[in-house]
Amino acid sequence: MFVRMLALGLAFAAFAAVPAADSPPELVAAPHPKGYVCYRARTPLVIDGKHDDAWSDAPWSEEFTDIEGDRKPKPRHKTRMKMLHDDDALYIFAELEDPHVWGTLKDHDSIIFHDNDFEVFLDTNGDNHAYGELEVNAMNTTWDLLLTKPYKDGGVAVTGWEIKGLQTAVVVNGTLNNPGDTDQGWTLEIRWPYASLRELSKLKSPPADGEQWRINFSRVQWMHKVMNGKYVKDGKVEDNWVWSPQGMIDMHRPERWGYLQFSTAKPGRAEFEKDADWPAKDLLHRVYYAQRRHKVEHKSFTANLDSLKLEGALVPLVGTVQLEATKNGYEATLEAPARGARKATRYSITQDGQLRGPE
Repeated sequence: MFVRMLALGLAFAAFAAVPAADSPPELVAAPHPKGYVCYRARTPLVIDGKHDDAWSDAPWSEEFTDIEGDRKPKPRHKTRMKMLHDDDALYIFAELEDPHVWGTLKDHDSIIFHDNDFEVFLDTNGDNHAYGELEVNAMNTTWDLLLTKPYKDGGVAVTGWEIKGLQTAVVVNGTLNNPGDTDQGWTLEIRWPYASLRELSKLKSPPADGEQWRINFSRVQWMHKVMNGKYVKDGKVEDNWVWSPQGMIDMHRPERWGYLQFSTAKPGRAEFEKDADWPAKDLLHRVYYAQRRHKVEHKSFTANLDSLKLEGALVPLVGTVQLEATKNGYEATLEAPARGARKATRYSITQDGQLRGPE
């Protein structure tokens, strides 16, 4: 085993990237993802797909953007969401503008993104492994699945996994599958019980005040044409519109998802708290992607940070990065320094992308 330690001596306050012009997006320092404060529901929610008074306490999210962010054009149709929680479940409401609402898939656990759909990705402990995914189309057909880890890391999609107690409802503001009129769009309501999430990580129920999970939302939208009075896809490439941009066309990069922050405060009184260790986590993920590149180019991982060619994308910060490599893997660790009353925290990442910590 080879070990190399690199002391990096600039302060967290100096966290800023000067990326090379040709740096891949995964090697460039990423901005902090979006965050959403999720308040407790003060009245019971009936899952009927309607935006009733029970949702008045929940703020709307920002409008969705392209999955790659501002580098791509603004989505053609508006999408936004909101969330609430109670002792038993997370609640999600989504509003999708669409002048032509259509769908074809009717069987549960079909590959729903072959239709226009709305998707939820949820990782309760932020380690990038064992996360849930839910897809719903305008016909209220669902696909729920468990990812053991991202596909790029050899993850397996467990379609047989079911979200216990899941409830979904759709309301079409227009006429489904009717090309002869113009629709307003469709709304979707979801009740995702915590019970199923206990299978993915050690989960407190209900989540504590201030607790944060990683979450993101995606809308898949296909271009279409009308043939023989029916909607059909027009082209092989779909649009992907998301809440918190991924920076690349891949939803299965959990490190880029947004933050869901639970609150027991009176609605409107809490503020989202950015993850103070985001710079450390982001740096470890860039080391991970650089190691992947090194493995392709040199058929091995490395214990030499200089060999990762992160100059221009590596951002100095107080702490020590330790890199250990073996024939078949590696572990990169970083200690985020103490700040005020907060103790130093240690994080690590391995060749399969699993983030561990704080320790």
